[in-house]
Amino acid sequence: MRYRKIGKLPIKASALGFGMMRLPKKFDEKLGKEVADEEEAIKNMRWAIDHGVTYIDTAYMYMDNLSEGIVGKGLKDGYREKVVVATKSPLSKY
Repeated sequence: MRYRKIGKLPIKASALGFGMMRLPKKFDEKLGKEVADEEEAIKNMRWAIDHGVTYIDTAYMYMDNLSEGIVGKGLKDGYREKVVVATKSPLSKY
């Protein structure tokens, strides 16, 4: 894995990041539609971290507004200290 310094910060992030925009899905009978498969998404994200990825990219609107919450749950148990997380917020028109 290659790592890059982030500006003047004393941290480096992997050149390959893990994006949380498109996560595994499963069909929710109750809702009658596909939803993010939280368990599988966390497993995938942790696998990437365990194999050298240190950059996680998310945004509040990804995966029907569930992405950031899934990232938070997935970074428990010591995973938060291993990564840099980037999230995005829209700019206001005003």
